[in-house]
Formats: sequence, C-alpha cells, structure tokens
Amino acid sequence: QSGFESHSHKRASGVPVSLSAGKPAYSFHVGADRQMQPVAFPTDALSGPGIPRHARQLHTLPHGEVVCAVAVSHFTKHVYTGGKGCVKVWDISQPGNRSPVSQLDCLNRDNYIRTCKLFPDGRTLIVGGEASTLSIWDLAAPTLRIKAELTSSAPACYALAISPDAKVCFSCCSDGSIFVWDLHNETLIRRVGDSQPDQISPLSGNAVDSKWFISTGKDNLLNAWRVPYGASIFQSKESSSVLCCDISTDDQYVVTGSGDKKATVYEVIY
Repeated sequence: QSGFESHSHKRASGVPVSLSAGKPAYSFHVGADRQMQPVAFPTDALSGPGIPRHARQLHTLPHGEVVCAVAVSHFTKHVYTGGKGCVKVWDISQPGNRSPVSQLDCLNRDNYIRTCKLFPDGRTLIVGGEASTLSIWDLAAPTLRIKAELTSSAPACYALAISPDAKVCFSCCSDGSIFVWDLHNETLIRRVGDSQPDQISPLSGNAVDSKWFISTGKDNLLNAWRVPYGASIFQSKESSSVLCCDISTDDQYVVTGSGDKKATVYEVIY
C-alpha cells in the first residue's frame, strides 16, 4: 500500500526522504516489513481536471447559535444552517447578504438540530436533531412548510443519508439504531444496528465517486483530500471548531458550520 503526506514535519524519523537529489519524497510505499520506501508521486494527485486548487471564502453567515448542521443547494443558491430549534435559510446569490431569508422552526427552542439533508433535486429538506421526529420540508412551496414527519422510538437523530433516487432515508440515532424509511409512503421499513447508545458514527448514503472530499474537526481546519491517494489538496483555517460541512452536488460550493455561531460559504476554485 502507499501513503501520502502533505506536511513534511509529519515524516517519520529515519525514513529516506528523497528520490533524487534535492527533491523531497511526498509518497511512500509500505511493504510487508512495515518499512516506508519513497516512490514516485502520481502526476495527477494534486492537479488536473476536476481537482480543486483552493477555496475562496464568499460569505460568513451569522446564525447566532452553534451551527451543528448545514446544507447547500446549487440549484437555488440557498444555504441551510441548523442550530437551536430551527434551520435558517440564506440566499448566497446576493453578495454581502447577512440576514436569513426564512426560518424553519423544527424543534423545541432549546433542542439542537443535529443533521439536515437536501433531496437530490434540492426541492425538499429533511431535518433531524434532539427529538424523536424527523421533519420533511417542502422548499418549493410558496410558503415553506412541513409536508411529512417520521417518528421513531429514539430520542435523537445524529445523522441522515438519502438514497440517490430519494426513495429511502437512513437515520442514525442516539440509541444505537439506524432506521430505514420509505420516503414515498412515509413509513418505517426496518430498524437495524445494535451499537451502544451515543457510540454510532455518522453515515453517508452517496457513493464516493468524486475526485476529492472534505474533512473538518476540532482543529479549526477544513481539509480537502484527493481520492484515492489521500493527498492534502488545500486547507482553510477557521476561528473555531468546524462541526459540520456540506458540498454542493455540482462541487462548486462548500459550506461549514462552526462552534462560534456562524456558517462559512466557500467557492471551490479549479
């Protein structure tokens, strides 16, 4: 197997770091003896069609509460930010717009939204959080409204995933269960999983067919990584823990939610 490093200070001591004079090695092959040997770095790892060069910050959205869930639609140029009790809707087509255009009151005021997902067509949003009920919002209606609710036995939902055909939804819950929902009939198909409460990880229902992905965390960093190499493409430093992120389906926008009560919108530059 091969491993790729984006920062030279992370190299293990005693490992040869060059393939030829004056050129530091960036990638290493790990053999059966667990020794790292430098190998030629793939020519398309950090540049080429569909590989971002960097991300340019476009907007800072002052949500007002810790932002635990975000979603972005390239169809409508709207961003959705989830905090205490509600999801706020922002129009990012207007530069400098720092006020939400709408608000979806989903939960009791003191309960946090923990996850929200757009349907593939961008016309519907499903929201989960510190409640047993998921709410499904019609974003195409003249007045944004709840068009369905899905109720489970779990006290909270931590993560959601939707199938590419928008027929099935998976909700990852605080009791260790994953609930599988029929979105067309608005019914529970089955409950799966036997994890310990609060020890189940977020899930994703989309196949990883992109050439890159984003990770965030408590180090205040947004990191873009190259698939399948694991090379770091670019980073962006924020002022607080980055708790969530979303990438638009056309790979043109990234939005993050952070502990300092705001969301940040980036334009991906190729």
